[in-house]
Amino acid sequence: MLELMLCSLVTVLPDFLFRRFGQGKRIGQEINFFSVWYELRWGITACAILTVSLITMVFYYHPASTSVASYFRTVTILPETGGRVSEVHVENNQLVEAGDLLFRIDDASQQAAVETARRQIAEVDASLAVAGADLAAANAGIEQVSAALKQAQEDLARNLELKERGSSAVRETEIERLENLVAQRAGELDAAEAQKAAVEENIGVLIPAQKASAEAALKQSEAELAKTSVFAGTAGRVEQFALQVGDYVNPILRPAGILVPSEFAGRNRFAAGFGQLTAGVIKPGMYAEMGCLTKPFTVIPMVVVEVQDVIPSGQVRPTDALRDPQDNRRPGTLTVFMEPLYDGQADDLPPGSTCIANAYTNNHGILDDPDLSTGRWLFLHMVDTVGLVHALILRIQMLLMPVQTLVFTGH
Repeated sequence: MLELMLCSLVTVLPDFLFRRFGQGKRIGQEINFFSVWYELRWGITACAILTVSLITMVFYYHPASTSVASYFRTVTILPETGGRVSEVHVENNQLVEAGDLLFRIDDASQQAAVETARRQIAEVDASLAVAGADLAAANAGIEQVSAALKQAQEDLARNLELKERGSSAVRETEIERLENLVAQRAGELDAAEAQKAAVEENIGVLIPAQKASAEAALKQSEAELAKTSVFAGTAGRVEQFALQVGDYVNPILRPAGILVPSEFAGRNRFAAGFGQLTAGVIKPGMYAEMGCLTKPFTVIPMVVVEVQDVIPSGQVRPTDALRDPQDNRRPGTLTVFMEPLYDGQADDLPPGSTCIANAYTNNHGILDDPDLSTGRWLFLHMVDTVGLVHALILRIQMLLMPVQTLVFTGH
């Protein structure tokens, strides 16, 4: 409407003034409802062409978007294991700090597993003490068998010496008996030493491995026990938290609530969806203006900081059927990220606010080029000038936004 009014001032109005004062035609006589379309045909035709051209130029070189929002992150409050709630330490809408305890799940089975693991460690420690006693017994057995072997060897040596001297007091059977006894005592010594080696292997390898397994089982059971206590991973506000003692929570089917972080990356960054026709116009560094429902009557100067290099409508996920482009439900928009031109101007905007925005083409740098042709110089000047129309439209929208929202829509 504003474009039509502006264009009529330079087309229809001059045509009417010429008909009225140049040709003497009067409204209600020669110019009436039925003849105005013929009498002012040149002005009306020129007005329509100029209006369409102006609207096209304004919305192409100074694009607008009604889909602007600041997205924020939420953290789902989920336990790592399912179970019934035994303790609740926070309330809905409560501010929490990172590490604060939110609630606990019944941990009877986990406590029993921890106690069992501790008993296993105590059992291994006891077996180590028993193995120490077995080692002492093995050493004593080796000493005993060594002494018996030494005694048998001395008796055999004495009888062999007597035999060599030709003594008749030595019998061959006695020598054979002593030789067998020495061999028996040597075998007993080998067995005792093998028993000692087995006890030492048990103390040095088996029991430490059993203790390490028991300690690992204790750590695992303690980790399972720790899963029953749910803490806040970041500072923020607890929302949609209606948990009560006795409720059943599950990490897949039954979350406990949502935690909205107090601080998050990109808090003052706004994402806007512009039409695909503007892909060749919108560039990083481009100036823009934004107005939001949460802050009426206010226009915030913005700057384009990033333009997403893909359009969401072209996203492909592997399926068992080939994708047909004609099945696209709607064309995607060009996602543009904007930030306030001056610090602090958007700090009081709640995250998630719905806004509208205009982006403005700026040709000042090109206009300073001495090699620029006159025709292009005039065209670029005209492009920059018509941006005022769009800026005025945005301000009119911000003035009418409370009326349109509260009166005509009732929201």
